[in-house]
Amino acid sequence: MIASLPMYDRPANRAAHDALWALIRNNLRDTGIAAPKALDRDIDHMKGWAHPDLVLGQICNLPFRAKFRGKVTVIGAADYGLAGCPAGHYHSVIVTRHGDANRPFSDFAKARFAANAMMSHSGYGAAQDWAGSHGFTFGAPLITGSHDASLQAVATGRADIAALDAQTWRMQQQDLPAGQEVSVIAHTTTSPCMTFITKHGQDYAPYFAAIAAAIGDLSHDHAQILGLTGIHHLPEVDYDMPMPPLPAPIDA
Repeated sequence: MIASLPMYDRPANRAAHDALWALIRNNLRDTGIAAPKALDRDIDHMKGWAHPDLVLGQICNLPFRAKFRGKVTVIGAADYGLAGCPAGHYHSVIVTRHGDANRPFSDFAKARFAANAMMSHSGYGAAQDWAGSHGFTFGAPLITGSHDASLQAVATGRADIAALDAQTWRMQQQDLPAGQEVSVIAHTTTSPCMTFITKHGQDYAPYFAAIAAAIGDLSHDHAQILGLTGIHHLPEVDYDMPMPPLPAPIDA
């Protein structure tokens, strides 16, 4: 059995995530649900979500919609108290270098676009949705592997523009120098935030209760570090979003 919370886990908040998991683990065990001692930080996130004995995971809504809907049990969406977002929802920030911040949005139609992954709503899907609202589709992105690497690509000039998960952006401003080297020029529309899941066929209720209680029992310092304010079981229709478009042809 495994538990993994890969989406916002980084060196600066590792101890806080471990504390959150210890509280969740103990709450689950108190209800008779077996749970591993520690978080698994080695397993690939896709393999973790597909693990046949997944106790707890946290998934982005694009891979959930594309590959895992009906194959896992949805527990609830995390809430990070992001301004302008309904409970259990988030958005992305669109960033560029300071010197490009006042360019018309249409100028970015041919920009070098960085994305953490094609199978990422916050880094790819939300960005293409934003571009579409301004009449264009980004071309094939520079795939960086992480939001931190996308931020760095823009800050150093390898890319012109990127979409960063707003909660990740909060953390980047605190612990990455590159967070001070770019400007936010827009926010994307909101969508379900990182969603807690467990293996298919489970009753979500005891997991929901265990997570909600753990969030409430976090120490003040750990709560401040994680920024996690609650968990919400969203209506299934909230996840009914279209798949993002393929990149625009290079010669378009």
